[in-house]
Amino acid sequence: MKTEILHIGDIPAVLYGPAAERVFLFVHGQMGCKEEAGDFAAAAVPAGWQVLGIDLPGHGERAAEMARFVPWEVVPELQTIMAWVRERWATAALRCNSIGAWFSMLAFPEEPLDRCLFVSPVVDMSRLIEDMMGWAGVTPEQLEAAGEIETAFGQTLSWAYRTWAGEHPVTRWEHPTAVLYGTADHMTARPTVDDFVRRTGARLTVLDGGEHWFHTPEQLAVLRDWERTALMAGDGNMV
Repeated sequence: MKTEILHIGDIPAVLYGPAAERVFLFVHGQMGCKEEAGDFAAAAVPAGWQVLGIDLPGHGERAAEMARFVPWEVVPELQTIMAWVRERWATAALRCNSIGAWFSMLAFPEEPLDRCLFVSPVVDMSRLIEDMMGWAGVTPEQLEAAGEIETAFGQTLSWAYRTWAGEHPVTRWEHPTAVLYGTADHMTARPTVDDFVRRTGARLTVLDGGEHWFHTPEQLAVLRDWERTALMAGDGNMV
């Protein structure tokens, strides 16, 4: 497959596929990288798309920038990338993992998008933060006083992040969207996903026993079949 390594400003990126009029922007999740877009490109490029993968702050070639992996840094960056995309392609779409979906919904509520494919999306960050505080036994008062608290499960709770998320809820998302969700997703509860689907009209596919990170052969087979089905849908038609 044709692959081009490039930079969008200071952002490392990789572009898969020969020249086309349509492109998917692939937005990875926590601990991801731009090269994850390659697996999706294996299905998207034969369907007539190019795929653009990027490294978000703190990930891939930008490992030293983890302090910038926060929405007030990432969202403007994604908007800059989309402006670059719009100068080069007639049609743009999204393929997002986990928190990458939340960042993208904050960045692109008004952006014309052909379709959006969300895998294990974080759709309500405020709810997730409250859940993590509960898991860690941390009260709002304790978090405000400390500013940041490390947890036993590897996440850092932040008062600034909690405040920002509460002030910037995703209130509008009207793009054709397909969601792949596993019932064993420990990050987002099923009622939260169902509420998002009800509000946005997204098409939901549920894998019984699927985890937040799709990684077993069985889970990956479902993921690839789901992607192929979404790619075969007519423009803007996720049904």
